[in-house]
Amino acid sequence: MKRAPVLTLLLLLAPALLLIGLLALYPILRVLALSLFRTEYGFADASFVGLANYADLLSDRFFRRATWNTVLFTLLATLFEVGLGLLLALLFHRRFPARRWLMPAVVFPFVLSTMVVSAIWRAWFHFDYGFLNNLLRALGLPPVKWLFDPDLALLSIVLVDVWQTTPIAFLVLLAGLQAIPEEVVEAARLDGAGRLQILRHITLPLLSGHLLLAALLRTIESFKLFDKVFALTGGGPGNATETLSLNVYRSAFRFAEVGYASAAASIMLVIAGLLAAVYARRIVQGGRG
Repeated sequence: MKRAPVLTLLLLLAPALLLIGLLALYPILRVLALSLFRTEYGFADASFVGLANYADLLSDRFFRRATWNTVLFTLLATLFEVGLGLLLALLFHRRFPARRWLMPAVVFPFVLSTMVVSAIWRAWFHFDYGFLNNLLRALGLPPVKWLFDPDLALLSIVLVDVWQTTPIAFLVLLAGLQAIPEEVVEAARLDGAGRLQILRHITLPLLSGHLLLAALLRTIESFKLFDKVFALTGGGPGNATETLSLNVYRSAFRFAEVGYASAAASIMLVIAGLLAAVYARRIVQGGRG
């Protein structure tokens, strides 16, 4: 079989490469370039400042707080979503009478738009009439200012994100469980291994690639958090829930500091790229092992 010439392969790939360049590479390069300028819109009114925007970011307490909020949210959301997704996957991997009816109910929050989810939870978080505070009152506990307490607001958004996006981790891990050969599990049972031993020594090691994939998907998505914060708290109270994405949005569209916002976006891009590279390397190493 003759190998296709390199030129032919490049011509076949040209439309896809052109599309990727226009939709992905060009915006990234433009943002990186704008981060080196002081500008309110584009290059027409720009003045070159080098790395001054990055230096200003590092000394900006609002940016530092937004970075901390983003990192904390990403860690908590990823941990709870992957952990809960694993528990649900282990539960639904077994057959039980109501399985076919409960599966759609578990996945249902993920198919809702974020604005709908935010509206639902904003009603549930209401101090006087919300479902959560009414439940607390029924249990004899005091109501909570979910979205207005600086110590609880970010955790409340984590709760919303866990409710909506745990299903994606659940589906990834359930697919991984179903890919584990049943013969391996049966052999371990014949050797006298109990459920916990099978889980620890067989299921989790064979599921490691899917666990990393679920963690990668949820980490990158959580790191970009914008819509839930914008809809539920607007970054408040104070800046207790302000994230990097919201910080970039405000800098660019409210204060018209496009160069400054581009520098912040560039830092986000680098962090997200490093996270993706670490996860991807672990997944590839696991696949080779």
